[in-house]
Amino acid sequence: MAEIKFEIKETVGTLSQSSKGWNKELNLISWNGKEPKFDLRDWAPEHEKMGKGITLTAEELKALRDLLNEMGL
Repeated sequence: MAEIKFEIKETVGTLSQSSKGWNKELNLISWNGKEPKFDLRDWAPEHEKMGKGITLTAEELKALRDLLNEMGL
């Protein structure tokens, strides 16, 4: 499998931390040199490993925000 290259352009914040020390983070990441997208996933402490996650454009992130606001949490 081809190596996946990434560069964290901005750390937005951490949502939680697991008992194993991994953080669920929202970051702005450039994957394989492409335009950065917002990314939500689990990361090992030094970002040497990552779990599965989702990437969102700014428009998709805004749509998610609006959906969450409608839920009245």
